[in-house]
Amino acid sequence: MTSDASGGSRIIGSLRTADGKGVVRMEDRFATDIDDLWSALTDPVRLARWIGEVEGDLRLGGAFRARFFASGWEGTGRVEACEPPRRLLVVTKDAEEPDEHVIEATLASDGDHTMLVIEERGMPVDQLAGYGAGVQIHVEDLATYLAGRERGDTQARWSALMPAYRDLAADVT
Repeated sequence: MTSDASGGSRIIGSLRTADGKGVVRMEDRFATDIDDLWSALTDPVRLARWIGEVEGDLRLGGAFRARFFASGWEGTGRVEACEPPRRLLVVTKDAEEPDEHVIEATLASDGDHTMLVIEERGMPVDQLAGYGAGVQIHVEDLATYLAGRERGDTQARWSALMPAYRDLAADVT
């Protein structure tokens, strides 16, 4: 991450709507090269170190199952676009929600760093604040992993982020 790796009060996300659904967008800069960041986002062994268990085929057209540590999300997905090391687009489905979500990650080299933009689309608008805080925690967990540290206290981080994301969501809804 570009600044305080523990997150502090820094908000890296923005919220909006598109076609009546919520959109969460995160942007951050990582102190690693594009190939290393791509590997952290696509290698199941590395994913298990920061986001959760991912099993299945992570190649273009492949299907997978996942369970995320911080948010507790469980569901299935499929890889809709895979353009190493620049763009990954997956469609996910939670067993408890009727709608699919689209998660798109784009990476760009920035000197000896890499810029990452993650956009998640398709969530209920009334849940945008929670999704914003949750996605930011996942991005922070990625930064923590890349820095060689252990994930922090998810509940405490959630509590710290929610007021800011509630304010952002109030401007959207």
